[in-house]
Amino acid sequence: MIAALAWPLWTLAAYALALRLYRRSGHHLLCLPVLTGTALVVALLLLSGTDYPVYAQATQALRWLTGPAVIALAVPLYRQAALLRRLALPLLGALVAGCLTAVLATLALAGALGAPREVALSLAPKSATMPIAMAAAERAGGVPALAAMAVVATGVLGTLLCAPLLRRLRIEDERVTAFTLGLAAHAIGVARVLQTRPETVAFAALAMSLNGVATALGVALAARWL
Repeated sequence: MIAALAWPLWTLAAYALALRLYRRSGHHLLCLPVLTGTALVVALLLLSGTDYPVYAQATQALRWLTGPAVIALAVPLYRQAALLRRLALPLLGALVAGCLTAVLATLALAGALGAPREVALSLAPKSATMPIAMAAAERAGGVPALAAMAVVATGVLGTLLCAPLLRRLRIEDERVTAFTLGLAAHAIGVARVLQTRPETVAFAALAMSLNGVATALGVALAARWL
């Protein structure tokens, strides 16, 4: 019982160490807290012989806090509302293009590789935030756990590859970078923007929010054709 109650503290300590490493590395992409912090927690679970269900039960309160954290993103959206309204058309175009590409390309690749329908629908919502992706996958006939794994992998890889790709394309506008990270890498991308370009986090938060809704609709429609 004592060990179980200690897991929230161990998790917070792992995050604090990961965040310290991230800052000392000069915000190096390979030192993202989601990578190093997760590795620390997994190592602790393995060393202590603790099963994941026990850890999940012990850290329910921490997972609950993600809800208020997401809601708090409404603050920068409100502050940047006037600018976002002026850029509504190009942002909407980027959202539609990004969402369709993420969903349809995933389904096409899964089909080309001979993946079962269940797997394809589990991977399709990978660019949405985890709660939306899991719900969308389950309603479409996919596996929520597989969708969750795809979401984490997409968030990490999207954050790692986004900036180098945009530099190669000679796109230097930080607002474009922030919107792309929120669109392609959901919450992990938003966290990256918040740490490195906090003045543009409204663009990342808007992209993450709208893409979650658009992806859920896109997956639901695609499921009818598979």
